[in-house]
Amino acid sequence: MALTKVIGQGLGSLGAGAAADAKIVFDGNAQDYHIGLDDSADTLVIGKGSALGTTTAMSFDANGIITKPLQPAFLARPSSIQANIAVGSEVDVVFGTEIFDQNADFASNTFTAPVTGKYHLDTNIRLQAIDSASSYYVIQITTSNRVYQDIVDPDVGQDNDYRTFTISVLADMDASDTAKVIILQGSGTAQSDLQTKSHFSGYLVC
Repeated sequence: MALTKVIGQGLGSLGAGAAADAKIVFDGNAQDYHIGLDDSADTLVIGKGSALGTTTAMSFDANGIITKPLQPAFLARPSSIQANIAVGSEVDVVFGTEIFDQNADFASNTFTAPVTGKYHLDTNIRLQAIDSASSYYVIQITTSNRVYQDIVDPDVGQDNDYRTFTISVLADMDASDTAKVIILQGSGTAQSDLQTKSHFSGYLVC
């Protein structure tokens, strides 16, 4: 049975105007939630549990700026050059350095969706020592639901010193679906190097 408390005119203010936190706690059967004023930070917060300032899901500051400290978001880059990419087979791009990983959903070169939703994913891959004799190069973001590709024929009459591949997509992902970046050189010589200026990033949109 749902319990409803109606707040209307004549109730007055929550808090006494002093330097102290004030909160409303929603006492649930399995889980509590709170809405409150973090007086030291001058922010209105919404979070899990009964203790103000712990497990904050949303924070509103005095300027109306909203942050979501637990919203899935990540940015990773290679720690070192991935040299001489293999020819004729898919190779996972190695992202050994996390710039940030808000909610801890990125590990072992792979992002795992914590909830079902629409995720913005993008990657920028810089290759050096492109082999013009290769039939093609493919960069792709592979998710559990589908694949997003950028494919290039490198035959420009000579080996390019470098080339950048970019993919940006709003991807549908279910809870526990994964996303990673894959490179494939179709033929030629295993001479292409994946540089550390590359990156892979994403966040939950809705």
